[in-house]
Amino acid sequence: MDAFFNTLTGNWDIFSQGFLTTIKLFVIAAAGCLVVGTVLAMMRVSPVPVLRGFGATYVNIIRNTPLTLVFAFMVFAIPKLDVNIDYFPSACIALIVYTSAFVCEVLRSGINTVGAGQAEAARALGLTFGQVLGNIVLPQAIRATVPPLMSVMIALLKNTTIAAGFSVLEAGAIPAYMSERGVNQFATLLWITIGFLILIAPLVATQRVLERRWRIAR
Repeated sequence: MDAFFNTLTGNWDIFSQGFLTTIKLFVIAAAGCLVVGTVLAMMRVSPVPVLRGFGATYVNIIRNTPLTLVFAFMVFAIPKLDVNIDYFPSACIALIVYTSAFVCEVLRSGINTVGAGQAEAARALGLTFGQVLGNIVLPQAIRATVPPLMSVMIALLKNTTIAAGFSVLEAGAIPAYMSERGVNQFATLLWITIGFLILIAPLVATQRVLERRWRIAR
């Protein structure tokens, strides 16, 4: 048991740096994909054919592309275009680009659950398409999509480990550093699992609180 705890305490510098980077990746990517995903969802339901086509094309391409390939494109292909981006920003962009497609589809499904009569009534009152979405449709859609949207965020948190394969020191890269130090890999992986469980727990708690609060509000 002492050896198990010493794995964490004796290598706290690596564990703390790794998980701190994971948290930074998650927070930045989560904020970015929520914004981009919302814009894409608005495009998907837009009355403008060009916007609908762009949104559908983006979602279909990205959802069928492995995340590892998106990372590889950002890290190896983009520099070939004389655009130099550090590894951490590249990882953030890759996660945003990939996860936005899933956020878009979750929000679009939520938008489709809102009665068409509400949007028609709003347009009859003279509201624009943007006003109808922002003031009437999206608030209801977000309430309806809390569980799947939170599942997307949890998947995003776990997907940050892929950044370890592209020179970003986050939680997924910890085993490699521990191997160089000759530390027991089983204990290392167990501590990483515990760390992710601790990070995921607030997301699950937030999901339950919002579901309970909005169920009462309805």
